[in-house]
Amino acid sequence: MNGGTEVPRGLNPALLVTVVVPTLAADARLQECVTALERQTLHDFEVIIVDNSGSGAVRRNGAARGAVRVIEEPRNVGFGAAINDAFRQSHSRYLATLNDDAAPDPGWLAALVAALEARPDAGMCASQVRLYGEDALDSAGMLVCGDGSSKQRGHGRPPKFFPVAEEVLLPSGSAALYRRAMLEQIGGFDEDFFLYCEDTDLGLRARWAGWRCLYTPEAVVEHHYSHSAGRASRLKAYYVERNRLFVLAKNFPARMLAGAPLVSLARYAWHLRFMLRGRGAAARFRLEGDSAWRMPFYVLRAHGALLRSAPALWRKRREIRRTARLTPHIYRRLLRSHSISARRVAEL
Repeated sequence: MNGGTEVPRGLNPALLVTVVVPTLAADARLQECVTALERQTLHDFEVIIVDNSGSGAVRRNGAARGAVRVIEEPRNVGFGAAINDAFRQSHSRYLATLNDDAAPDPGWLAALVAALEARPDAGMCASQVRLYGEDALDSAGMLVCGDGSSKQRGHGRPPKFFPVAEEVLLPSGSAALYRRAMLEQIGGFDEDFFLYCEDTDLGLRARWAGWRCLYTPEAVVEHHYSHSAGRASRLKAYYVERNRLFVLAKNFPARMLAGAPLVSLARYAWHLRFMLRGRGAAARFRLEGDSAWRMPFYVLRAHGALLRSAPALWRKRREIRRTARLTPHIYRRLLRSHSISARRVAEL
């Protein structure tokens, strides 16, 4: 884990929850997030902001108010490394992750904690994350495609269609609660992901280890979607493609790996079709000022990164299997019961 410089704020090891908010911009969205955390009905928690700007932007912009602690990283270490650094410097029973552009409702944290307190077999809890200012969801948990791609369950649909507390595959790291015992067991976030899909990887590793995930619709968060890196930026295009390959290599059972390339080809075909119709991620990529025809370059670059990382990924895969509590057969059934089609991935 990377070690940042902490701005002391008074550590209380007896607190129930540590809420970690990584930030790069440290702008008005972060201040809105901190204000929303100050209004939580549950008071037994601390807030750690991890400043990834490398320039002390949180202190400079005055975002760290009251009892908020700040960890200043020397550079942008990525989402997973920022969370891991805060986790290492905390002692709470639960760790909540929250994007700096997310504003939780007052009962958010209380609802998440109550859900995990009632289910000791669950190590993760997913929020009802809504698109800011819209009657539409960002996520109600996550779904996984047969090629390792992951998408938000319920994205773009009205929240009223997801009113029931239930088991889901894994949470979106934009607003999630994790049990410390689980994180200690599986090793926290994989810092090699840097940005995007690290929550998918962590959730899938946790499922291999036998932990369950709960969706809690009462835990409502409003999220400014892709505020930091953009909805379809070059940065996002590369890391999403590279990291879905990392997820695939580390976590998918061998029998599913054989069919993954065919699923990817289908997804690429759907991306092309939706781009020509002005829909989906490829079309947004073009609208944000880039050429959609550069997408194959990012795909090739991502596969090159997969080849370079293959030895390390193989070692991680073996470690996951060594400690697994589910059989590959049961795990395949789990993934298929929480799956999303290649067409739907391209369409969102």
